[in-house]
Amino acid sequence: MTTLVMGLKGAYYIFWREIKRFMGQKMRILMSLVQPVIWLVLMGSMMARLTDNPVTAEMIGIDNYLAFMVPGVMMMSSLYTGVFGGISIIWDRRMGFLIKLLSAPIPRYSIALGKIAALVLQTIFQASVIVLLAFMMGITFVTGLPGIMLTLVICGLFAAIMSCISLFLSASIRTPETLFSVINFLTLPLVFSSSALFPTAAMPDWIQVIARFNPISYAVAPVRSLVISGWDWSTLFTGMWLLLLMFLVFFSLVYYRFEKGSLL
Repeated sequence: MTTLVMGLKGAYYIFWREIKRFMGQKMRILMSLVQPVIWLVLMGSMMARLTDNPVTAEMIGIDNYLAFMVPGVMMMSSLYTGVFGGISIIWDRRMGFLIKLLSAPIPRYSIALGKIAALVLQTIFQASVIVLLAFMMGITFVTGLPGIMLTLVICGLFAAIMSCISLFLSASIRTPETLFSVINFLTLPLVFSSSALFPTAAMPDWIQVIARFNPISYAVAPVRSLVISGWDWSTLFTGMWLLLLMFLVFFSLVYYRFEKGSLL
């Protein structure tokens, strides 16, 4: 019990360190707000007339492409916030702070847990801004405030999965350039082979197969139902338990890597 308490306390202090560092980086905060605006305003406007075609509108399931796109933008923001979180481990290692953490009387997993919690909070903040922006552009959640709250939970859970992957990689990778290369190699195919921006029905058959197993698709589907179609319990249940299962699997890997492996 004492070890658990110390682990949670250690995670708490690391969490606040990461949040304070985030709040002190004004340009980073600005870019985290500007990025979804660019995606929604520019890309959403550019693709808005797709639904003028009745065949495309039938594939999408709604005559407003922007409403279809909002959940995808929220998941893309969650993806990138989480997946770049591992860079902090590399900088902590370079600055000598990581060795101080490792010599502190806290379990190693609390380092990862604190950083994951901070990334989840940042993701919820960014997702909330996207929700406000969507309202300003005339997009509303048919499920109302409860649907918005559940959407923020899903965004945070998906960011936690991505941050686990990033932290697992950064535990072995020594340079930010290498981490960026690996992340770009993983994320771009994930985004464009998912249903985040385009309906699965419009994809070639072989990409549809990939999309069915793409974790982004399972994160986007429940949010899209909350925005467009309402409380689709089958979609919500499937998406939520799969995301929760993925988080438990990837956090277990991070836990083992931090507790048993060398981080220096």
